[in-house]
Amino acid sequence: MSPERSSADAPATAAARTAGAADSVLRGIEHTIGRARPDLIGLSHGIHSTPEIGFEEHRSAAIVSEFLRRHGFAPAVGVFGVPTALRAQSGTGRPRIAVLAEYDALPGVGHGCGHNVICAAAVGAFLGVSAQLAELGGSVVLLGTPAEENGGGKEVLERAGAFDDIDAVVMVHPFTGPDEVASFTSLAVRDVEATFHGIAAHASSAPHEGRNALDAVVAAYQGVAALRQHIPATDRLHAIITNGGSATNVVPETAALTVEVRSESLDELVDLSARVQRILDGAALASDTRLEARWDPFPAYLPVRSNAPLAARYFTHLSARGRSIVLDPPGLVGGGWSTDLGNVSVRRPAIHPTVSISPKPIVMHTARFGLQAVSPLGDAAVIDSAIGLAATMADYLADPVLRGAVDRDFAAAGGRVDVERLLAAPVSALAPSSVDGT
Repeated sequence: MSPERSSADAPATAAARTAGAADSVLRGIEHTIGRARPDLIGLSHGIHSTPEIGFEEHRSAAIVSEFLRRHGFAPAVGVFGVPTALRAQSGTGRPRIAVLAEYDALPGVGHGCGHNVICAAAVGAFLGVSAQLAELGGSVVLLGTPAEENGGGKEVLERAGAFDDIDAVVMVHPFTGPDEVASFTSLAVRDVEATFHGIAAHASSAPHEGRNALDAVVAAYQGVAALRQHIPATDRLHAIITNGGSATNVVPETAALTVEVRSESLDELVDLSARVQRILDGAALASDTRLEARWDPFPAYLPVRSNAPLAARYFTHLSARGRSIVLDPPGLVGGGWSTDLGNVSVRRPAIHPTVSISPKPIVMHTARFGLQAVSPLGDAAVIDSAIGLAATMADYLADPVLRGAVDRDFAAAGGRVDVERLLAAPVSALAPSSVDGT
């Protein structure tokens, strides 16, 4: 690929070039990662061939651990109370920057989100920076973060203290299409599991004795569908019926649905959650049933807050490798998706750029996307993004001026968010709901 830069990108790129690690350090990083290329591609393919869903990535964590031991590191698996979390560190003292590895897969799809690329790129970046720490100072951490897919592993690790001694965080995610982005943002997402309780009765001989829980679910589903046309274009609502009763001749005593709520901002997420809750309450009232609403069965994901100075450094390094990368895209990538990296990014500076594994767009969470993750282009993405991440981390460790700019950008974007308090407040206010007319 050839770099395609707009005139708007040029000032940021020029400014980014005034800071960072010495050229000799960057050449050393490239040499280390290039020498490890066969092993890194083997790691990527090995993770891909053993897909495991969130919090069950035992073989994947073992593969990464074995790789690191062969390269002279002493990783710890099962850290912070999570059996499939992994941590390795090079160097001591601060500043300390972490690169994150994901390795969970999707049920029935395997690595249709390309987390094998994320993992191998993170490990490669860790190798590259580790080899240059004598020149850089500070320390670097590789953190294996399980269960990004519907598990909120990073939030679990945050609450266990895994990031307490980390000053900044980087990671990369595969995507498809002609362009990659250095400044990735995402949608917040949270789920509510709604169960309606009615009264069972014979559906033919005594329907008047029953209270139909399925009617409540249908009313709730239709209410959510009607709400879609009255929300911002960047918001999303999805719903499925998970229990619709057990027999056609019995008035359903219990029925359930799950609704997923997504928004571009935290304020909009809370507002939309309240509107969904009112729909559920209304469905219970209309059907004379009792509602149990369980919000956040796994941790909510917050929007990614991309740190501009770090993103500018990554942009510079990937552009130098001839990749077509956009510094600051005008809208949400792919229409908007969600990641638990958002929860990390509102607590400390972070970036989550994308790297292309196909010149043509391919829908994520599909087998076809997964095949691209082990294609020659997927392999090239591992190496290029590993070098880009490592060079960005080296810049951060080497340059106090850059670190100051990173901290100021983080503060200007709102500073550290108390995520537990933020998520607890709307949940306690909205759920569990008890509307009982039976």
